[in-house]
Amino acid sequence: MADLKMPELNSVIIAGNLTRDPVFRQTTNGTPVVNFSIASNRKYRDANNQWQEEVCYVGVVAWNKLADSCTNRLKKGSAVLIDGELQSHIFKNDDGVSRNIVEIKARRIQFLNKKGNAPDTTAHGVAAVHHEEEPSTVEDDSFDKFLTSEESQLIKEQTHNQSQGS
Repeated sequence: MADLKMPELNSVIIAGNLTRDPVFRQTTNGTPVVNFSIASNRKYRDANNQWQEEVCYVGVVAWNKLADSCTNRLKKGSAVLIDGELQSHIFKNDDGVSRNIVEIKARRIQFLNKKGNAPDTTAHGVAAVHHEEEPSTVEDDSFDKFLTSEESQLIKEQTHNQSQGS
């Protein structure tokens, strides 16, 4: 049998809203790091043709200048588009049990809220995201080139619905 080499591919692109305020810190040698988690929703039709929704919760870590750029831009409810890779690490909890954590190490973060304006929170605790300006990104690169036309349209619809308070 021929030797097959697996491609070295580890890439994630995901959009969602922060589930809580991010945690900013510095390592012992002064490297900035931020941790946060996002909720990413997926709508689909079930066997009865009824719309259902699933939520995927994912941890994210960003380092160095990317972490610095998140400092004043993110809080609970902020909408983001993350481009990164999966990483895992094992640690022992207080009971001595080994735990495996899988999270996204961000390469790029596109902030989808108006610059300097994180979301307001309604009386029900749900983030009401306002999109009066174009989204800003840490880099000049646009994520649009990574999205299919269907994904681009879905993001536009979600942005419009959120800005209308739906």
